[in-house]
Amino acid sequence: MGSKNKLKRFHENESFANVIQPTREEVLKGFPLKGKWSSFFENQNPIVLELGCGKGEYTVSLAKKNPSKNFIGIDIKGARFWRGAKSSLEEDLKNVAFLRTQIELIDLCFSEKEISEIWITFPDPQIKYKRTKHRLVIQDFLIKYQRILNNDGIMHLKTDSEFLHGYLLGLLHEGKHEILYANHDIYNSSSPPNEAIAIQTFYEKQYLEKNKPITYIKFRTKYST
Repeated sequence: MGSKNKLKRFHENESFANVIQPTREEVLKGFPLKGKWSSFFENQNPIVLELGCGKGEYTVSLAKKNPSKNFIGIDIKGARFWRGAKSSLEEDLKNVAFLRTQIELIDLCFSEKEISEIWITFPDPQIKYKRTKHRLVIQDFLIKYQRILNNDGIMHLKTDSEFLHGYLLGLLHEGKHEILYANHDIYNSSSPPNEAIAIQTFYEKQYLEKNKPITYIKFRTKYST
């Protein structure tokens, strides 16, 4: 995507009522929607996050299938989720929003217990050791996620990366966290959870056409607080 097109999309996002684009400084000083997302959606429905939402297609699809929940796609690249934000407005989906920020600031954007569920779908596995701190499922991030999730809050990791799947399973087993479901090839599983296979992104369909296994973990963390 050309720089002019990216800039155009970024500015168009500013006119979208379902897009929030705070600066890093604004988040650090005190994000005004923290603890008040229910007022943004104008209801008390459960709030679900998709982290690293990319183009936002998974966020939008989840919102369509679950009208009694609110969904927020989060990514630092606004030009990517422009498509999802625009589609949501065109289809008049009131339960969708997009937040442009870094994942490391997640606990500054939401208050404790404000979120009911978190999806992480096909993130960059950051395989190189020097990139470990950028993996969305390292312990530091998991602790932040637990902080904003309610007591029954659930997390999901869906990925084509066997490495990332194994890495997270190792963390969960080591910390004696609650693994609700795990499978390294959900489409060849005898009884996969419907929520894990009900939505397929554009790239996921391409992976499946190439017979690449899709992995899935549903879990709760139990860090002491």
